[in-house]
Amino acid sequence: MLAPFLIMLREGLEAALIVGIIAGYLRQTGRAQWLPAIWVGVFLAVALALFAGAGLQLASAQFPQKTQELIEALIGFVAVGVLIAMVFWMKRAARSIKRELHASVDQALSHSGATWGLIGMVFLAVAREGLESVFFLLAVFQQSKDASAPIGAALGVLAAVGMGWGIYAGALRLDLGRFFRITGIFIIFVAAGLFAGSVKALHEAGLWNSLLTPVWDLSRVLPESSPLGTVLSGILGYREAPSLGELIAWAGFLVVTLYLFLRPAVPAPQTQSMVRK
Repeated sequence: MLAPFLIMLREGLEAALIVGIIAGYLRQTGRAQWLPAIWVGVFLAVALALFAGAGLQLASAQFPQKTQELIEALIGFVAVGVLIAMVFWMKRAARSIKRELHASVDQALSHSGATWGLIGMVFLAVAREGLESVFFLLAVFQQSKDASAPIGAALGVLAAVGMGWGIYAGALRLDLGRFFRITGIFIIFVAAGLFAGSVKALHEAGLWNSLLTPVWDLSRVLPESSPLGTVLSGILGYREAPSLGELIAWAGFLVVTLYLFLRPAVPAPQTQSMVRK
């Protein structure tokens, strides 16, 4: 429950942050008449995400067991890619996102067909977050045995909507850089668990038959079905009896991604131009 909650809190906050910044900018610049276009874009994006999620779930249920395992693995790998891309994008964009969105709004409203331009901008921004959510929620639900995972995801969305409203109303101030850095580290651990789980799904689909020796068996000490095991499984990708391949996939992914995420940013070299008089 905790992993879906925190992931959806972050993902939902990204979408709410974008919508809140755009809506607040329109209100501050005396263009509140354009606000309905924002909600149209949001509604269309949410509808697209819901239809995509339902379609993927229904389609995968029609296939044989091994094909379902293959689809689970593919969805897991896509979810991992989406999560990591999201983490690194927000690390770069957190400081400049407000300025860039203001410029995009001005550009969208400066052309004919401004309503559709604003709807399209909001739709694309929110739809991206929604489709990302679809992939990693499907992956989490398929690999998690926690029946409360959907409740955690719903609570995360509700919390993100509340925080987005606070940002729009000016009542909530966040250090976005620190927030996305802390949640980024957490999501990297979640992504590592999804990556290892996808490797396991490849084996169950009959496509991965190497490094299958169990490294340990803690099923009697800390089973995945126990409360603590469920939490650790959802957060850290804990497995009670992981194979050597799963452990290598988990540890290797975690070490490489955490290093790339936590290393200090290298400042761009400054070039000096000579001005001839």
